[in-house]
Amino acid sequence: MSKGVWGSLLLLLGLAGMAVSQGNRGMDRRLWPEMTGSRSPNNSEFVFARVRFNSGLRGYRGNGWAHDYPDAEEHILQVANEATGINLHKMSYVIVALGSEEIFQYPFLYFSEVGEMNLTERETINFREYLNRGGFAMIDDFDSQVNLDWFLSQMKQVFPERSFVEMAIEHPIFHTFFEIPTLKIEPPYQARDGGRPTFYGYFDERDRLAMIICHNNDIGDFWEWIDQPRYPLQPSTEALRFGINFFVHTLTH
Repeated sequence: MSKGVWGSLLLLLGLAGMAVSQGNRGMDRRLWPEMTGSRSPNNSEFVFARVRFNSGLRGYRGNGWAHDYPDAEEHILQVANEATGINLHKMSYVIVALGSEEIFQYPFLYFSEVGEMNLTERETINFREYLNRGGFAMIDDFDSQVNLDWFLSQMKQVFPERSFVEMAIEHPIFHTFFEIPTLKIEPPYQARDGGRPTFYGYFDERDRLAMIICHNNDIGDFWEWIDQPRYPLQPSTEALRFGINFFVHTLTH
C-alpha cells in the first residue's frame, strides 16, 4: 500500500475516533436475544449482517454471537465508507437469526464465537442453502484447537464432504482493495492453547471461497476498540484492512 493511502487511512482512523459514540458500550446483555430485525438504511449497497445462532453448549453462556456489538460494526463500516466507494455508512448493519429466511437478503454474514455453536436442523438447512446460493461468511472471535474442531464438526452437518483449508497470502481476498503483505499477524490477546492466528478457507464445489475463518484471532475486537488506545496501532489498522478486503470480496465474487 502506498504511503499516501496509508496516511489517508490513519487520518480516517482519527476521524472515526472523534465521530463515533460510546453510548452503547456495556449494554445490557439480557437484551441481545431480542436484537433482531433491520436497522440498516434502505439505500445501503452493503449490509453487515451479524448472525445469532443456537448456542450455549460446553459451559458457555451462549451470548458470544453478540461480542463487540455494535461498536465493531459501526467503526469498520464508518472507515469503509470513507476509504472505499461502497455506498454504506456506519449504521449499515443488522442482526439476523441463522434459522430465519432473512439471511438470504444479505450476501455477507458475520459469526462470532462459533465454539459455542450448536446448529439446529433449521439452521443447518438454511446455512447450506445460503452458501449454495453464493453467500459469503466471515468467522471470527474464537480460539484453540478444541473450538476449531468443534466448529468443523458443526460444518460437517452442513456439508459432510467439505473441510477447512489453510489460506495462503496469494489468495485474491487479501488483495481485493488493500495489499496485505503477510498473514503472520498479532492477535488482540493470546489464544488459550497458545495457538497463533491462522486463516482458513471453506470452498464450494466450484472452488469459490464461501467462508473466511479467522482462527486464534478477534478482528472484531480490534474494530470495536479502534477509537481507543487499547491495542497497538499496527495490528488495529491491519484488522481494518482485512475487514474492508472481505467486504469488497463479497461484492465482487
